[in-house]
Amino acid sequence: MAKLYFYYASMNAGKSTNLLQANFNYGERGMQTMLWTAALDTRTEQPIASRIGLGADANRFGPGTNLWEAAAARHRESPLACVLIDEAQFLTATQVWQCARIADEAGIPVLCYGLRTDFRGDLFPGSAVLLGIADTLVELKAVCHCGRKATMNLRTDEHGAPIA
Repeated sequence: MAKLYFYYASMNAGKSTNLLQANFNYGERGMQTMLWTAALDTRTEQPIASRIGLGADANRFGPGTNLWEAAAARHRESPLACVLIDEAQFLTATQVWQCARIADEAGIPVLCYGLRTDFRGDLFPGSAVLLGIADTLVELKAVCHCGRKATMNLRTDEHGAPIA
């Protein structure tokens, strides 16, 4: 039975790197995947990129994107082994439920990677629903400047001063 997974962490924990490694593993076995990232994430040339230099092309989702319809249509063309979603904190609640449907009805594992909370400690809407309904939750660990596990993201202004 396919599952909906949520891999979450603070920034710089290697979420995109983990996604790209999972995608590589499927591809190495000749399996087809479908990659997604948030349309508003335009930090890098490639839609999904890691800090260690890995990258991959991906579809971009916005609030109106129907992930269920897109995955089902692609699966009819060529069987999908997995759907991988970067920046999953930006999914809407409806889209998270569409991910659950992909896993439950189409039998395709869905691996979501994203931040749990913003710099104030507030849950992102997509992350809140994922934490509630994902079949498997995996916390990835980042290292804080103090050497301990990082649990929050620090937001700074243009001068490097923290924003509260």
